[in-house]
Amino acid sequence: MHTIDDVAQWMKYQVEESSRLYQEVAVYKIKNLFGDNFVYKNANGNLSIDKNVLAKFKKLTGDEVIWERGDKAWRKRTSYDKPGRQQD
Repeated sequence: MHTIDDVAQWMKYQVEESSRLYQEVAVYKIKNLFGDNFVYKNANGNLSIDKNVLAKFKKLTGDEVIWERGDKAWRKRTSYDKPGRQQD
């Protein structure tokens, strides 16, 4: 049985290995690898990552990973990034 920790650790590993994790790719891989318990359909009918998974992922990665809004992807922080998790 998989846990929220398992999924968040997987997400962290993906960013570390490939330097970028696209939300659209991640949500379907999470569904296939870990099951429906870790995804849900949002108000627009799109598949989304469970908020508890995202909170755990944020806690695991701290300030070393940022969310790039334009690409809808997480990536490693670089020296030119602004403070904060979300980047435009």
